[in-house]
Amino acid sequence: MGQTFFITTAIDYTNAAPHIGHAYEKILADVIARYQRLKGRPVYFLTGVDQHGQKVQQSAQKAGVTPAEFASEVTKKFVALWEKLGLQYDGWAETTNPLHKKVVQGILQSLYDKGDIYKASYSGFYSVRQEQFLTDKERNEAGEFGPEWGEVIEITEENYYFRLTPYREWLLNFIDTHPNYVTPAFRQVELRNAVEKLSGDLCISRPKSRLSWGIELPFDTDYVTYVWFDALINYVSFAGYLSEGETRPAIFNDRWPALHVIGKDILVPAHGVYWPIMLHALGFSDDEIPPLLVHGYVNIAGAKMSKSLGNIVDPNGLADRYGAETLRYYLMREAVTGQDMDFAEERLVRRYNTDLANDLGNLLNRTLNMAQRYREGILRKPAEEGDFLKEARELAQTAADRYDACQIHAALETTWSLVTKCNAYIDAQAPWKLAKDPAQSEQLDAVLYHLAEALRLVSLLITPVLPQAAARMAGQLNLPAQKPVPEAFLDALADQHRLGTPSPLFPRLETEAES
Repeated sequence: MGQTFFITTAIDYTNAAPHIGHAYEKILADVIARYQRLKGRPVYFLTGVDQHGQKVQQSAQKAGVTPAEFASEVTKKFVALWEKLGLQYDGWAETTNPLHKKVVQGILQSLYDKGDIYKASYSGFYSVRQEQFLTDKERNEAGEFGPEWGEVIEITEENYYFRLTPYREWLLNFIDTHPNYVTPAFRQVELRNAVEKLSGDLCISRPKSRLSWGIELPFDTDYVTYVWFDALINYVSFAGYLSEGETRPAIFNDRWPALHVIGKDILVPAHGVYWPIMLHALGFSDDEIPPLLVHGYVNIAGAKMSKSLGNIVDPNGLADRYGAETLRYYLMREAVTGQDMDFAEERLVRRYNTDLANDLGNLLNRTLNMAQRYREGILRKPAEEGDFLKEARELAQTAADRYDACQIHAALETTWSLVTKCNAYIDAQAPWKLAKDPAQSEQLDAVLYHLAEALRLVSLLITPVLPQAAARMAGQLNLPAQKPVPEAFLDALADQHRLGTPSPLFPRLETEAES
C-alpha cells in the first residue's frame, strides 16, 4: 500500500463549460487533500478532463471546429476556474495526452490477450446522449426509454466487448467483505443491488464510421475505445502505471490505491461495476481496489440542474461577486457529504455574513484589539491552562476526526462550535471590566491568552477550506511555523508572544435589502 495519500476526482466531460456541481466535487477533493497535507502526509491530488467521446464530437461539429480544438477551448475554462477557486492539485489528466493513450492501449491489449475482450454483433437500441447501448431494463413503466436517454436509435453493428458477467460473483463477494468500499453506506447497498442484476458484458468500442474521436484499439484500428473505458483508466495512467518500463513502477506503488471522489450519477455502472472489474481482471488484489466517496447533486430549488430548465449555476460569477473562499465555505458547510444540497445565493450571502463576518471575523478583531489596548499586544501565559482551553482542544480534535472521515460539513460545524464558545467566553468574562480592576490583572491575562490560543486552533481547522483566510489569521496572530495536525493542537503560544495588527478578515457583504 502506498505511503502517499492519493485522491482523485471524476474527470469532467469537455462538451460544455463547468457548472456549480463540478466546482463542488473539486473543492471537496481539494479540502480533503489539504487536510492530509496539514497532517504532514505526502499527497497526490489528481483531477482533469475527459476530452474524447461522441458528445465532444457532436458539440465540435455544431461549433464548426475540430473535436481537438473544441476540447482544448473547454479545457481552458476548467483550468481557469480551478485556479480561481484555489485548487491545489498535483496531477492533471487529459485523455488526449500521449502518455494516457499508451496506457489505455496497453491495458486493452493485455485484456484482449487474456481473452477478456471479444468481438460480437449487436442489434438493438443506443442512447446518443449517454453513449450507451440500452436493454429492456432501461425502459420505464410505459415501456419507453425516458427523456434522460435523449435520442435513442436502433443500430446493428459489430463491436468489441469486455467480459463483466464472469466477474459478477467476485464483485458481489468483494462488496460484502469490504463494508467501507463506498461512502456513504447506503450507496454501497444501491451498488450491490445493481450488481445483483448484472447481465451482459460491456461494449468497449465504437466503429470509426460512427465515431472517429477517440483512442484506437491496438488490435483493430477500425475502432476507437468507448469513452468510459478510456476515461476510467486515467486514474492509473496519470499515477505512473505502465511507465518507466514497468507495469507498476515504484512511483505508482507509492500512490496506489486512490480515494475516488465521484458523483452519485457515475457510481453505477462506471465506477462501481466497470472499474473494479477492470482492475481485478488486470491482477489488482482486493485490497488495491480504490474506495469510493460518493457525493450528491447540487440542486436548484429541489430540481437537478439542466440546460433545458435554464437553471445552470455558473461558479465563475459567484466567485467574482463574493470571492472564491466564500463559495468554498458555503459549499462545504451546506452540503452534507453524500447527500444532495439545494443551492441558493441568498443562503451563501447569509452564511458569509453570519459565520465568517460576524462570528469569526469579529471574534478575531475583538480579541486582537483588546490585546493591543490592554497589553500592547503581548500575551502572558497563565500557569495553568484551565477548562476553557482543555475543551477547545477537545473540539479541535473532534473537528480533525471529522475531516479524517471526509465529513467536511461536520468538521466545520464543530469548528464553529469553538468559535461560538470563544464569543460566549468573551461575553461571560467581560475583559473590558477586568481591565478596570487591578486585582483582576492575572485573570485578564489568562482570558486574552485563552482567546488567542483558541484562535490559533481555529486558524488550523479552517486551513483546508479557507486557506487564504487562515493565512491572514496566522499573520494577524503572528503565529510561528505550525507542527502537523494533530500534534499542533497540543502545542501552545509562548509566554510573551506578541500578536500582530488586526485588520478586517471578512468585511460584511451588503445585501440589496440593506443598501
